[in-house]
Amino acid sequence: MSRKTAEAERKARVEEMRRAQKQSDRRRTFLVIGAAVALAALLIGVVVYVVLDTAVDRDLGKVGLAAGAAACDPVITSTADGTSVHVGPGTEKDSVTSVKYDSVPPTHGEHFATPEMQARAFYTASDRPKVETLVHNLEHGYTILWYTDDLPADQVATLKKAADLARKDENTAGKFIVSAWDEAYGAYPAGKTVGISHWGKDNSFRQMCEGFSGAVLERFVAEHPWSNAPEPNAA
Repeated sequence: MSRKTAEAERKARVEEMRRAQKQSDRRRTFLVIGAAVALAALLIGVVVYVVLDTAVDRDLGKVGLAAGAAACDPVITSTADGTSVHVGPGTEKDSVTSVKYDSVPPTHGEHFATPEMQARAFYTASDRPKVETLVHNLEHGYTILWYTDDLPADQVATLKKAADLARKDENTAGKFIVSAWDEAYGAYPAGKTVGISHWGKDNSFRQMCEGFSGAVLERFVAEHPWSNAPEPNAA
């Protein structure tokens, strides 16, 4: 083989190696780019999910059941009485330990002299205030959602979240309480597990539901805000 032929073959081999290396480099680049795109898409998806999920968590109207699924009765409007009528310890009727209210749950009426001060947003059957105490809170502009033992556990957990959200609603101005219902004061209508109460200046309002819907609660407090109460500026 001549020197020229050998040199030509060597150059051909070198050129082939260069082409192979370039192809390998291109494949590696495409893989890196593809992985980066996939990772970016995944991260965008996570961010979108978190943003949307957080938005739901911050929207009272989107927690719990849909309004139709909660099977709520229309709001019941009643004439309100009992403003500033105090019974129980520290009053002229200090022997009164329990009041028989004209609705279940109550929306107005006689009540203990002191409301639940620095009230929490959520109470269970083991730590709930007396009904007579919470009726005083109603007089001060609170809306109270009372739930029974029959409310499913997952909805009770949702209520804990909703209680905090409802307190942030401008229509409650923080005056909102969720409390387990005490059936010693009467049983709910068949199938109902949630009752919402508000004591207005002239009338009181009550709504009964089979389940909890944040959309229903949001509408209720919008129609019956904290300012519509016998003593809205009291604590």
